[in-house]
Amino acid sequence: MKLKSEYEVSEALRVAASVKGWRLWRNNVGAGVLNNGKFIRWGLANSSAMENAHVKSADLIGIRPVLITADMIGQTIGQFVSIETKKEGWVFNDDLPHEIAQNTWRELIKSLGGLAIFSTGEIQ
Repeated sequence: MKLKSEYEVSEALRVAASVKGWRLWRNNVGAGVLNNGKFIRWGLANSSAMENAHVKSADLIGIRPVLITADMIGQTIGQFVSIETKKEGWVFNDDLPHEIAQNTWRELIKSLGGLAIFSTGEIQ
């Protein structure tokens, strides 16, 4: 049986998230020269090559509704969602600089109350 590619995992996650009422968008990150000769960077956490080397934002960025309880009963807030998609069978490798930088982003988002995960096809 063929394992799902990162692209196939990403598309399946977007559908699954939509069914749950979440909204996810592709977060393309890169840099290059435009036809007019100007250099441009795009994507989150990519203001400079140095920043991008240390913190790499996830493939899918979005928001999910969360019902608040206790003192805010009945209110719904939007929680920031960040999903780094990986092909089926992937295992984290802390020897790879780009995976370390991806994990730094994940930990930052989690520390601020967001949902940030690596996923080979599952969401919470």
